[in-house]
Amino acid sequence: MRILGIDPGTERTGWGVVDAKGPDLSALDYGCIITRKEESLSRRLFCIYENLLGIIDKHQPEVVAIEELFFAKNAKTAIDVGHARGVAVLVVGMKGLSLEEVTPLQVKSSIVGYGNATKEQVGVMIKNILGLPRVPRPDDVCDALAVAVVAGIKRSFRAVLRTGSKVERARTLPDRKE
Repeated sequence: MRILGIDPGTERTGWGVVDAKGPDLSALDYGCIITRKEESLSRRLFCIYENLLGIIDKHQPEVVAIEELFFAKNAKTAIDVGHARGVAVLVVGMKGLSLEEVTPLQVKSSIVGYGNATKEQVGVMIKNILGLPRVPRPDDVCDALAVAVVAGIKRSFRAVLRTGSKVERARTLPDRKE
């Protein structure tokens, strides 16, 4: 399964494409869409829109994962992220792709095993999980890869629950003969 992870922002939108084949995860490509501060909001959002369309056309993901807007310390930041997130969700809908939303807590817990993990801890684990030579920079790129990895984990887990795992079958006790 090919997953595009997106960490939206009007200044920088990180993205990362991850291939998930069973338990194996690999980073195919990643980068950051950087908009110019001098541009109007509408031009910046259009830049994000065009770039995301190009990334999707190039990599053909089956799923797009995006971080839920969970908490922002200031309202302007939340609004700006909401604008960029809306553009990303629009592109997903236009392309008819499946959208997987993950919370920052799910990312930290799934990647590091600790809900209060730092960005540095997440970065080191993403580097190790995906076998990268270094922690991806800027943080937006690393966050996008982490979102894609977590979406892959969530989807794999749901698939196991739907089909029944070997562990569940092994725990089923045979009928007792009395």
